[in-house]
Amino acid sequence: MQLKHKIVALSILPLLLAVALICALVIVQNQRLGEEQVRLIENAILSSKRAELKNYVAMALSVIAPLQAGGQDDAQARRQALEALARIDFGQDGYFFVYDTRGRNLMHPRQAELVGRDLWNLTDPHGLPAVRALIESASGGDGFQRYAWQKPSTGRVTDKLAHVVMLEPWGWMLGTGIYLEDVEQATRQVREEVADGIRSTMAAIATIALVAVLLVFAGGLALSVREHRLADSKLQSLNRRIVHLQEEERSRVSRELHDGISQLLVSIKFQFELAGHQLEAGQSSGLVTLGTAIERLGGAIGEIRRISHDLRPSLLDTLGLPAAIGQLASEFEQRCGLAVVYRNGLPDARLPDGVAVALFRIVQEALTNIERHARAGTVLVELEPCMNGVQLQVQDDGIGFDPRTIEQPQEGIGLRNMRERVEHLGGRFSLSSSSGHTGICVILPVPAASAAGTSFTL
Repeated sequence: MQLKHKIVALSILPLLLAVALICALVIVQNQRLGEEQVRLIENAILSSKRAELKNYVAMALSVIAPLQAGGQDDAQARRQALEALARIDFGQDGYFFVYDTRGRNLMHPRQAELVGRDLWNLTDPHGLPAVRALIESASGGDGFQRYAWQKPSTGRVTDKLAHVVMLEPWGWMLGTGIYLEDVEQATRQVREEVADGIRSTMAAIATIALVAVLLVFAGGLALSVREHRLADSKLQSLNRRIVHLQEEERSRVSRELHDGISQLLVSIKFQFELAGHQLEAGQSSGLVTLGTAIERLGGAIGEIRRISHDLRPSLLDTLGLPAAIGQLASEFEQRCGLAVVYRNGLPDARLPDGVAVALFRIVQEALTNIERHARAGTVLVELEPCMNGVQLQVQDDGIGFDPRTIEQPQEGIGLRNMRERVEHLGGRFSLSSSSGHTGICVILPVPAASAAGTSFTL
C-alpha cells in the first residue's frame, strides 16, 4: 500500500468506525426509548380500561343484587340473574360471561355453543389455560386477567383484558372484558414511528459521514499531492547534495593527488634523472641524490597510504573500530600538534559494518572540524558501550560556535552530515557548544544478531 493510501485509510477507517458506533448507539437508544414509550402508552390505555371494566362489573352486580338478596338458593333467581346479565351489553363486542368454579360455562351471550361445556383445560394460542386463569384471578388475585379470545365481530382471536369477580353465594365467576386491538394498534404505530425515526436518523448520519469521508479523501489527496511534491523537492535536493559531495570528494582527492603525490613523483623523477647523470659522470654525489630520491619515494608511498586510509581505513576491516579510531587520533595528534586523549571502553568484538563506518566517519569529520575551526588545545575521544548500543563522545576546548548554523544549507556536509548519518541508523545525536567547550554525543543501537559469527554484549 502506498503512503497516500495509508494516510487516507488511517483517516477514513477511524471515522467510519466512529460513525458505525454512533449509528449503533442511536439505534439502541431509539429502540429503548420507543419501548419505554410503548409501555407508557400501553399502561395508560390499560389503566383506563381497567377502570372501565370495574364500572361494568359494578353495574352488573347492581343488576343482580336484588335477585341475590331475595333468593340465594332459588334456582329461578339464578336463572333470572343469568338472563339479566345476558341482556346487558356495551358495544358490539362488550358482554358478560359466567362460569362455575369447575370451569363450566353457564352463560355466554355471543357464543351460545360454549354454554354448558367444561372449559377448564381450554388454552389460548399463547398456551394459557384461559378459564382456569380467570377463576384463579377472581379467587385470589386482583380480578384482572389478560388472555387471547375470539372476537365476535371479526371472528379472529385477539388479546383481551377481563375483569372477574366471584359470586360466593352461588359459586359463580362473573366477568366481562375488552378487546385490546386499539392497544395493539397504538403500540404498533409507536414502533413504526420509532423505526421511521431511526431510518431518517441513519440517512442523516450516512449523509454526514459521506460528506466527511469525501472531505477527508479530498484533504488526504491534497496532502498526498503536497507531500509528493515536497518529497520530490527533497529528493532532488538530496540528489544535488550527493552529486555535490561526490564532486567535492573527487576534487579533494584530485587536489591531494595533484598537489601532493604528483609533485612528489615529479620531484622523485628529477632526482632519479639527476642521480643517473651524476653516476654516468662518475660523480659520487649521485649516490646522495639517489638516496634523497628513495627517501622522497617513501614519502610518496606514505601519502598514498594516507589518502587510501582517508577513503577506507584498512584497520577498520582488519582490527575493528577501536583500533581504527586509535590510529586516526594518533595521526591527528602528530599532524596538528594537539593533545588527543582517546578512551576505548568497548569489548573486543566486531561491530556491524554500518555502525562502525558511521562512527569512524563521525570521528573523522569531527577531528577535521576541530582542525579547521576550533583553535583547540586538547581533544577528547571516548568510545564506550551503553544500553543496547554504542556511545561516542568527541570534545574539545576550542572557541565554540552557534549550533543553530548547522541546519543552514550553506553548511553543506559537516555537522549536519553527522546528524543525518546517525538518524539513518536510528540513533541519537546531540551537540553542545560554548566558548571553551564543544562536544558531540552519538548513541547508535547495535542489534543483538547484526553480524553473523560475532557477538556484541553490553
